[in-house]
Amino acid sequence: MVVAAEPWLVLLDEPAAGMTEEETSKTAKLVKEINETSALIVVEHDMNFIRAISEIVTLFHQGSIFMENTMDVISGDPRAREIYLGHKT
Repeated sequence: MVVAAEPWLVLLDEPAAGMTEEETSKTAKLVKEINETSALIVVEHDMNFIRAISEIVTLFHQGSIFMENTMDVISGDPRAREIYLGHKT
């Protein structure tokens, strides 16, 4: 319904929440299609989904922009890992 209205901006709050890998992949493709004609703001905690849909990511922490860069840079930053991405054990 949202896309039918041809909006210039689409806001999505955790569009991949609770989805299987296949559903997440299909949703990522759909989101990328929407982004061809509309600007997008996506709030999401699934970093694989974010990596699939975006080139530049904005990381917020305590209500402010903490970092804006590619997922590769953000995921490699120790401060970002501490705040958001967690540690691999």
